[in-house]
Amino acid sequence: MSTEAPPAATARALTGATPTPPKLARIGAGLILLLGALTAVGPFTIDLYLAAFPQITADMKTQPAAVQLTITATLAGLALGQLLIGSVSDAIGRRRPLLIGLSLYVVASLGIVFVTSVEALTALRFVQGFAAAAGMVLSMAIVRDRFEGIQVGKAMARLMLVVGVAPSIAPLIGAQFLRLGSWRYMFVALAVFGVVLLVLAFFLLKESLPVQLRRSGGVAPALRSYGSLLRDPMFMGLALLSGFSMGALFTYVSSATFVFQQGFGLSAQQFALIFASGAVAITAGTQINGAMIGRVAPEQILRAAVLAALAITGSMVVVTVLGLGIWPLIALLVLNMLATGILLPAVPVIALEADAHRAGSAAALLGAMQFGVGAALAPVTGLFPEGSAVAMATVMFGATAVAVGLMFAIRPAMKRISREIVLASSADRAVDPAAIAEADELVVGERVV
Repeated sequence: MSTEAPPAATARALTGATPTPPKLARIGAGLILLLGALTAVGPFTIDLYLAAFPQITADMKTQPAAVQLTITATLAGLALGQLLIGSVSDAIGRRRPLLIGLSLYVVASLGIVFVTSVEALTALRFVQGFAAAAGMVLSMAIVRDRFEGIQVGKAMARLMLVVGVAPSIAPLIGAQFLRLGSWRYMFVALAVFGVVLLVLAFFLLKESLPVQLRRSGGVAPALRSYGSLLRDPMFMGLALLSGFSMGALFTYVSSATFVFQQGFGLSAQQFALIFASGAVAITAGTQINGAMIGRVAPEQILRAAVLAALAITGSMVVVTVLGLGIWPLIALLVLNMLATGILLPAVPVIALEADAHRAGSAAALLGAMQFGVGAALAPVTGLFPEGSAVAMATVMFGATAVAVGLMFAIRPAMKRISREIVLASSADRAVDPAAIAEADELVVGERVV
């Protein structure tokens, strides 16, 4: 737990500030669907065009490694965007940065439709990732604004159920666009998706961070907030653990299309089905996490999932080195996606409970570490022979091994926070129905300017 500032509840008690709108006790389906769709912008942006990598390589007259770097650019944009947007939202609220981010996303998506070089594509993918970060980081911050304790974990798990639809269907949709003749149609669709979300957020999503709880003082407090988080061993351990876990995931994302389409000779349609099965497994993992939250301490969930991921990725290395074929590799990849789905929601539950008083900055730094490490690891497989399953499995195993080491290093602090979460949840079970109705009305309703 951070020692730099008191938790949100303590801070409010000391200052006399009463947050409005009140914390929610019931997790409304409408709010989760909207926040899930906003969070899904990032995964959908990353995954939609994966099956098109070979076509983009030919269209741009470039090398596969150069096309893989467009994924790295997107992840870097997501990382930087979350750092900046999350911090800004702690000072001015969640609503305005979200609307601006979605508007920029639409413009970048349309720009990609007309690119003629892989360099321009890479630059615009960075901008697109930066803009998509608004939906991802602010959705997480809004959840923390609205819920407390175990409810944060349950809300995160339900949000991830919606988010899981994006990587499940994105490659399948992308493969259908290829049948229309051009990968560029995919980015027209992303622009339309951005417009729909912009309209929904403008009319339905209200501000979740009260003025009295916003950070004041400009850039300096933001830097101090990040500096404090960077000096917090438990927070940084969690952020890096999450980052290396996501690094393993993005290693798969960036190399799978070449491994399966060129290494194993599958079609774009067949690859899309395999990728979708992994996405379904991630979604299932998030729901297993949600079912366990409240019954099992978040630290125990995280520990079990990380150790399982290590065993699975180690098995992947054995399977690929021995050349045991495609089906054992697919089975292990799906199992690894399941373990990843279980562990990822547990990280923000612990981290944001310890840093509730700066949820925007904490969520931003978590996201930045996830996508920053992912951006660093994803192109590593490009250094090896094209379509190498061994390279993919080895990098995934190495990243997971680092995550396991980090988990053991911060385990005592995680256990303490997990215990506090469980105790707080037990103490807050009695809820006033009138307060629930009032809170629900404040979340999704008429437009607020």
